[in-house]
Amino acid sequence: MDKVRLYYDRAGNTLSVWFDNPKKEAFCEEIDDDVVLVKDRRGRVIGFERLNHLSPKQRREGAHVPVELQTF
Repeated sequence: MDKVRLYYDRAGNTLSVWFDNPKKEAFCEEIDDDVVLVKDRRGRVIGFERLNHLSPKQRREGAHVPVELQTF
């Protein structure tokens, strides 16, 4: 993995995080009420999507969400 891609869809209020090329998406698996794993054809997780990312109050206030990334 050489890149992590973050996408926020304001209209859909979703945050998508990709560890690999999004074009490799083959299927998704919902693992929680608001979390969906994105997998490739081999079943490897290549990303995830957080549904309902910001609360209605945060959206009204134009909240900024800090993101911290650590590499090992």
